[in-house]
Order: sequence, then structure tokens, then C-alpha cells
Amino acid sequence: MSEAATPAKAPPLLEVGRIYVEPAAAAHPRGRQILERFPDAERIEVKSHWNIPGLHGNEEALDDYVRIKRTALVLGVKKGLTVRDNGRSADFIAPSHSNGCAMACAYCYVSRRKGYANPISTFVNIEGICAALERHAGKLGPKMAPNQVDPRLWVYDLGENGDCSVDAQISDNVLDLTALFRRLPNAKGSFATKYVNRDLLDYDPRGKMRIRFSLMPPDVARVLDVRASPVPERIAAINDFVAAGWEVHLNFSPVIVYEGWTAAYAELFQAVDAALSPEARAQMAAEVIFLTHNEGLHEVNLRWHPKAEDLLWTPRWQEAKRSENGADNVRYRAGMKGKMLGMFRELLERHLPHCPIRYAF
Repeated sequence: MSEAATPAKAPPLLEVGRIYVEPAAAAHPRGRQILERFPDAERIEVKSHWNIPGLHGNEEALDDYVRIKRTALVLGVKKGLTVRDNGRSADFIAPSHSNGCAMACAYCYVSRRKGYANPISTFVNIEGICAALERHAGKLGPKMAPNQVDPRLWVYDLGENGDCSVDAQISDNVLDLTALFRRLPNAKGSFATKYVNRDLLDYDPRGKMRIRFSLMPPDVARVLDVRASPVPERIAAINDFVAAGWEVHLNFSPVIVYEGWTAAYAELFQAVDAALSPEARAQMAAEVIFLTHNEGLHEVNLRWHPKAEDLLWTPRWQEAKRSENGADNVRYRAGMKGKMLGMFRELLERHLPHCPIRYAF
């Protein structure tokens, strides 16, 4: 009798073999630290992290979409250190310490901005980013009135254009940001993630960092969340992160509507509720963001991952929306979306009753 076949292991999330680096980034202490972390990687000097010929905007890169995300890294210096207002999931958006991601989620808006593969760009001047945040928080003073973001502290979103859990495999930027917020008396950091990095359990945030685990029904995630941690693994990590001093919230984003979606979300909520410790349940909250898709990304996905578009591109339920930056997007029709959001709220209250919604869109 032959032995059962051993399932093939997925390749590591990162196998950095080529680093595109600005000269100033190579000379920076954090840049040198990162280069030493990947000593065998080929180094290619570039003038700017933003526009690298053959990498950004290269349509032919679709054939190597995932490989580029796994093997390429860009090191640069962040020029603009502006803190932006938000008022939705966070009070403010922090200057980015990175851009791009090693994962390849089919709905990701970030890939539309730099084009196609869009691997991680890490910004080495973390001391400048931290100083800008500290100045901004210092001018604010105490948060005098609670809001939907947080009742006591100003909240800064740190991972607008990437995933901090993955960034932490490249450098100590996220560790440095955690140390910053640990000592700021009036502020905390926040980021959403689809990747379980258990090294973060040793960061000792002392309640000053909010990690938002992104969740959707597992069968859908297996199609759309390409290279992300499986949803059951994300759920299983919640209690451990709470025990390690993290504030853990849930990020139901994007909510995808398809035949049977309400039953699938009810099952998801039940799985989360069954897994939560009393400590995790007591501090839990969620944000809910329904899908906004993009016509250009739709065309890209049809070439490399058409199965995803069966879920994402559903014209019978969607309408056109011109974004603020002029992009041609689609979203669920306004009247229909309001009803769907109401259904989502009812399901969450019934099956995960101790999880208030902070923000829904």
C-alpha cells in the first residue's frame, strides 16, 4: 500500500532576491540593517522608489505577478511626512512607513496606484516618521470627547498602503512605531492585517496598538485573499494577541455580496464568537466596509485571476462611481447597499452580540 501523499507546502511569503534601493536609503542606518538582513539579494540602484522601469506600471509583469511580490523589495526615503485627517476608521492617517504588499488580494486598491505587481516599498527614515507623529500628537493634547474611533485616545492608522504584519518581517519599523505609541500618553496606533505574524506577540504594546484582523467567509477568502493567512488562523490568533497586550478589533472588509452571502457570514460570526476568550470579547469592536471595485483592476484580474471576478464584478448589483482621484469604480447600488448593510448589522448582533460596529460604509 503506498503512503499518502504529503501536501505541498506553500512558498514563503517573502524570499527577497532583488532589492531596488535609492542611494540615500542604502546609506541610512535602517537601510543598512535591511540590506544586512538579505545579504544574498541582488542590489539595483534606482533614482526613485516611486517609478522603477520594468517594475511599476509594467503590464508584462502580470505573468510574474506573485513571484515579484515574493522576491522583490524596494528601499526608499519617504519625502512627505504629512499627517492627514481621517475620522472614519482612525482619527488620522500616519505618514506611510511602507507602500505595497507581498500578498496579492484580488480587490486591493494599492496595486492600482503603482501598477501591477507592486511589491513592498519600505521607507527607511522611520525616525522622521515617528518624530512627525510625536509632534502632531503633542499639539493635539488630550482627546476631550469620545468618538466612533476611540473613547479616550487619538488613533493613527499606520498601514494605509500595506500590511504591517508583513512589514515586520523586513525591518523594525513597526516595532519602532509600537515603542512610540507605548510612550505617547494621548494616542495609539492602528492597522488592519490579513497575515498572522506571531513575532508581534513580543512587541509589548500595552494596549497602545490596535490590530484589526480582516475577516470574510473562508471559502471566499480562499479565492480573493491570495497569499494571506487562512481565515481560521486569523481567528485563532485573536486571543493570543489580546493576551499579549494588543487591542484586537475585527475588520470586515471588503464585504462581498453573492448568492448565499448572509448564511456564510452568519457561520463566520458564529465561528468567531465560539473562539473568543472573555478578555477578547470584552474589548472587541468592528468596522464594516462593503466592496468598492475598479474597472482597471477588473481588466487586470481577468488576465491573471479571472475566478476572482466572478465574485467582485457583479453588474446586476453594482453602479458606477467616479472616485475623488478620477478613477472609474463600481460599488453596490445605493438603495441596495443600505438594505445589505442593515442585514449585515442584524446578523452580527444575532451571532456575535458583544461586537459593536465602530464604523460602517
